[in-house]
Amino acid sequence: MSRRLENLLGALAVGLSDAITSAAETTTGHAGAMGAALATLAQEPGLGIEQLRVPLGRTQSATVRMVDRLVADGYAERRPGHDQRSIAVFLTAKGAEAAARVLAGREQALSDAVSSLTPGERKALTGALEKILAQITSDRAHAELICRLCDLAACPQSVCPVELAAPTTQNQPAEGVMRP
Repeated sequence: MSRRLENLLGALAVGLSDAITSAAETTTGHAGAMGAALATLAQEPGLGIEQLRVPLGRTQSATVRMVDRLVADGYAERRPGHDQRSIAVFLTAKGAEAAARVLAGREQALSDAVSSLTPGERKALTGALEKILAQITSDRAHAELICRLCDLAACPQSVCPVELAAPTTQNQPAEGVMRP
């Protein structure tokens, strides 16, 4: 049996990841999870540190430092959370604009990648990707991590293969962010 399919899939994953990462880093001027933080907060405003850390795949302290950077760069502001001890993070106008650029850069990289496919090939690829994404989703936290840069309007919770696979997994870690 050939391993060509797996090799091609791996090369595609690396190539797309590099293109998306480059677009996010160009937009924010920062390496790392800044783009994912902006995209997450744009689509789910008012998250607390614990809720934000799940899709970023970061520790609590690393997420605090990320929020500190967002605030220092004028991308976000802290507001009182649901209780005395918590905060909620909201994007500023500058942050919302940067998040829109991050998501647009991601969309452009992905659109470019599939631009040569026919409508039939696009439909077949969609079905294959839905199966693969459902297969690799291990639990709720992993689902949030997988979808951290997704356009949630393009793939609503009711049809998202990652979202649909996550509740059926056996390992259900602490609650993360919920998709609309």
